[in-house]
Amino acid sequence: MKVNYHTHTTRCMHAKGADEDFVKAAIEAGFDRIGFSDHTPWNFKHYVSGMRMPESALAGYVESVQTLREKYRGQIEIVLGLECEYFPKRIPWLQEQMEQFGLNYVILGHHFCKDEPHGTYNGSLKTARQIRTYGEDVLAALDTGLFSYVAHPDIFMRGYPVFDKTCEHVSAAIIEKAIATDTPLEFNLLGLSHGRADKKPGYPYPAFWKMVGEAHAKAIIGVDAHQPEAYLDQALFDWARETLLWLGAEPVTEIRLK
Repeated sequence: MKVNYHTHTTRCMHAKGADEDFVKAAIEAGFDRIGFSDHTPWNFKHYVSGMRMPESALAGYVESVQTLREKYRGQIEIVLGLECEYFPKRIPWLQEQMEQFGLNYVILGHHFCKDEPHGTYNGSLKTARQIRTYGEDVLAALDTGLFSYVAHPDIFMRGYPVFDKTCEHVSAAIIEKAIATDTPLEFNLLGLSHGRADKKPGYPYPAFWKMVGEAHAKAIIGVDAHQPEAYLDQALFDWARETLLWLGAEPVTEIRLK
């Protein structure tokens, strides 16, 4: 099985390409199953996010994916999800949307701590306290059993200068909790592409993934496609799988689906 559950759409305002073009690219690249998991439209009342679809777009997003699922049935399997942060006070709303729209899964993409309007972006953390807060949020999220996997679990290294003892401790706790809850950790190909372009580790962060391999934790490759062409980089996908095997991680293709 060749799969990817991490696909965005133009509704998040930073992706390119028609929904159907992502499906066509995935078929061309030989994928057996893909999932759309655009950034969830949290029901903010007096705040407009610049990196996620508005709440009013959710119904159209669901309809589009369901239409594509039927159109390409027999050629590729398509599942429907969202990429979500862990904002405790907003989780009941998220669960309501999952039931109302028949979502198959949500993945934890914890971009902000506590909340977005007044929160801290986890890709630009500067202090040990911020790193610990990120870790605490991820552990709490996994305890809910709501999330099918953790997208870019090492996002905290995108802006942090060095993998110090705090990072090591937080990483160990996340990996241990992922194993205990049988939750895969994502090896993110978009972060890998950015890192190669910027000539700096970012994420996937080598020290983090060395620990994942040593623990033999479950890992899943996430294309994190923001444009259809991301599906076509076969060399990058193959390199990621070979790297996970070399490290000692357990690559998986199945996640919890409703």
